[in-house]
Amino acid sequence: MAAEAISRALRDGALEGEHAPALTIKDSIHAPLGAFVFDHILAQLSSNISSSKSQAQGIVLVAFARSPQFYAELLKSKANDAASLKKWLRIVDCYTDPLGWKSQLAESGIVSNRSTQNATTASLCKNVRDLDMLFSSIVELGKEVIRETKGRFAVAIDSVSEILRHASISSAASLLSNLRSHDQVACLFWLFHSDLHEMKASSALEYISSMVACVEPISNTANGKGMNSENLPLIEQNLGRGKFSVRFKRRNGRIRLMSEELHTEQMGINFVPAFEDYVTSQSLVPKVQFNLQLSEKERNDRAKVVLPFEHQGDGKPIQIYDGRRSVSESKTENKETNAEKMHVNEDSGRGEIIYIRDSDDEMPDSDEDPDDDLDI
Repeated sequence: MAAEAISRALRDGALEGEHAPALTIKDSIHAPLGAFVFDHILAQLSSNISSSKSQAQGIVLVAFARSPQFYAELLKSKANDAASLKKWLRIVDCYTDPLGWKSQLAESGIVSNRSTQNATTASLCKNVRDLDMLFSSIVELGKEVIRETKGRFAVAIDSVSEILRHASISSAASLLSNLRSHDQVACLFWLFHSDLHEMKASSALEYISSMVACVEPISNTANGKGMNSENLPLIEQNLGRGKFSVRFKRRNGRIRLMSEELHTEQMGINFVPAFEDYVTSQSLVPKVQFNLQLSEKERNDRAKVVLPFEHQGDGKPIQIYDGRRSVSESKTENKETNAEKMHVNEDSGRGEIIYIRDSDDEMPDSDEDPDDDLDI
C-alpha cells in the first residue's frame, strides 16, 4: 500500500552519501484531508523511533498550524508516555507567537506573560520570517535530541503554506533543500495546501521531494466553479474520504505510482484499496513531438530493401559491397590521381601512399611505442 511504502521509506532514512528522503503531502479545499495524513505519517514514524526500528533517533517537529500541546496529546494517544516523548521529540513552536507580537506586549506590560507547560520541550520561535534562524533552531534541537552523537534525526513541518505567507518561494525551497542535504537529517516531510499558492511553488516543492503524496477528491466538487447549496452533499462526501496517490522518484530516474483510498475514522484515517492496486513505471524523459512507430507502408518498404549481404537468387555471382568501388567500375572509369596523396606504381600494379608533411616542424614517425610507459 502507498501509505506503508511511505512509512518504510521514512523509517529506513538516508543512504550514505545521498540526500535524505523527503515527502510532500498535498491537499486542497476540495479534499482537505492532508492534516490527517500528516498526523498518520508522524505517528507511524514516532512508533518506529520509540521502538528503535528507525534510522532516526528523534524528531524535530516544526509546528505552524497547530500548537505543541496538540501534538503532545496526539502522540501520547498513540501509546507514548510523556517521559518517552521528552527523550526523542523536540518542537519548534512557530504557532504561539510567530511574529513576536505577544512577547513585545508582555515586555511593555500591556499583557501578562503566560507560558504554557507542555509535555515536551518546545523552543519558541518569535520571527518566522528569518528562515536562517529557523534552520539553526531545527539543527540545534536535532543535535540535542540525538545527544551530540553521529546519529540522525527526522524533521516534520506541519505547514509549508504558513512559511510561504512570510517568505519567498526561493527562501522556503532553500530551507527544505538545506535540511534534506544535512548529514544528520534522516528524513523529512511536510504538508502543503496546493490551492493557496501558484503552480511554481508546488513545482519547486515537488522538485525537492523524493516522494509526493496527493489527496484528491473522489467526487468532482463543483467542477472548479464556486460552491453552492447543490454541491454541499459532494463536499461533505469528500470531507470523509478521498483518493490518496503517491509518486516515488527512484534513483535510476524512473517514477513509481501507487494509489489507494483513504477514509476518516474516529481514531484517525484508514487506507483501503479503491480498486485493484497498480504500480507503473514511466521515464522522466519528456514526450517527443514525433512518432517513433512505423506505419504499414513503411514496414512494407523496409521489408523490400535488399541488404548487401543477402543472396539475390538471380544466378549471378554474389558480390558483397564493402563500401569501395567494384572491380568492373574501376576498369571502365578513368581514375584521376592526386600526386600529393597517391601515386600508382605501374610496374608492380600496386598503389602506394606518399605522405608529405605540412611543415618541417612536424615530427616524423617514431618506431617507439607511444604507450610503452603505461603500466597496464
